[in-house]
Parts: sequence; structure tokens; C-alpha cells
Amino acid sequence: MSVSEQYSDIAGAVPAGTAVSSGSPVAGARDGRHQKRVLLVWDAPNLDMGLGAILGGRPTAAYRPRFDALGRWLLSRTAELSASGTDTLEPEATVFTNIAAGSADVVRPWVEALRNVGFAVFAKPKIDEDSDVDSDMLDHIALRHGEGLAGVMVASADGQAFREPLEDIAATGIPVQILGFREHASWAVASDLLDFVDLEDIPGVFREPLPRVSLDTLPDEGAWLQPFRPLSALLVGRKSAAE
Repeated sequence: MSVSEQYSDIAGAVPAGTAVSSGSPVAGARDGRHQKRVLLVWDAPNLDMGLGAILGGRPTAAYRPRFDALGRWLLSRTAELSASGTDTLEPEATVFTNIAAGSADVVRPWVEALRNVGFAVFAKPKIDEDSDVDSDMLDHIALRHGEGLAGVMVASADGQAFREPLEDIAATGIPVQILGFREHASWAVASDLLDFVDLEDIPGVFREPLPRVSLDTLPDEGAWLQPFRPLSALLVGRKSAAE
């Protein structure tokens, strides 16, 4: 997904007063109640890949996720959790992403737009295949868990990285939700401890319905399933191996 193409949609969809707290430390609740966080973690590399697979290419404006809508959903979820307990809850919205060499100028407007909505952004240079942000997301979740969590939402389809640690958190009684696309997150859909929320079911995240087709939802007349990447990628792989 081209992050530069997302910028105008994010920036233009931020009405005044919709910012989500970025989770800065607060000295304490004014009314003396214990303070906990409701944490949202967005795995940008993983979800970009998943959305591209559904669309068969880069998304147009109608198919790019709207983070202002996601922020409002987080605020609503925080209010629900707050109503069912006695703790003071603070929402924290985060995006984790890699920055490829030479792409800083392209990515900067997208990052600034996210921060303007109220999302904190963790950005890490993409140096090699081992410089992903999985460990950074898990470290942040563990940090917030130690400080006090009332709920955690992870937007990712990476079951290998997230299933076990998130199920461990859920087993302690903390509500854990996985956000994503159900055709890519069967591990979360089938889990007895995790609650799965399809991104299309969150109001306003997408302007138009995604053109989703899977082997489980085929129409009677059949349907095309688009390739995950262009055929020309095979040549790129051969070239890299030769070098």
C-alpha cells in the first residue's frame, strides 16, 4: 500500500474534537480511581499486505482504512469498558510501521496525519528481513500490561507472533480483540479466548465494501481469486538470488 496515497484521506477526514489520546503518562485519576489503558496496536506492514491481497493491488481511496473512524471506535469501546468497571480508563492508539531506505519524505505526511488524529506512531528503519516491528509491538503490549490494561486490541493477522502472548493475557480476564480480515485470521476466529472483529464491521473504516472472495464464500457462478503479487515478482526473486 502506498502510504502517500493515504495522506489526503486521513488529513481530510479529521473533524475537530475527534483526536484519540496517544497514551502519554498521566499522574493519576482526578477522582482517585485507579487508571488503566485500553490499548490499540495497528500492525501496518501486516495489514497493508493483507489489504493488498484482497484487492489484488494498491487500494483506491474507497478502500483505504480511515483512522479517524478507527479512533472513534476505540473511544466507544473504551466507554463500554469504563461503564462496566470502577477504574478510570484511557484509550491509547498506536501504529507500528517500517520505514524503507529513501522513503522518509514519502511516509512523513502519512505519519504526521496519523499523529494529528491522535495515534502514536512507532517507526523503525527497514534494514533487513529481521528488522520487522513484531517484537516492538509485543514489548509495548507487555509494558502496558504491567502498568495496567483494561483491554487490548491488536490489528494484525500474524498468529505466529501474537496468538500465544495475547491468549495468555486473555486468560487473566482482560478482554482481547483481534482486528483484521477473517479470511486471513482463522487462528483468531477459532480461538476460545480471543474476540475477533472484522475491520469491515467497524463503522466508517472503509467507504465502500471490499471486493472479498474466499473459498468459503464463493458465489454459485464462481469467482476469480486475484494473485497475491504480480507474476513479474518471480523475475525479481531470480535477480536477487543471482546477485
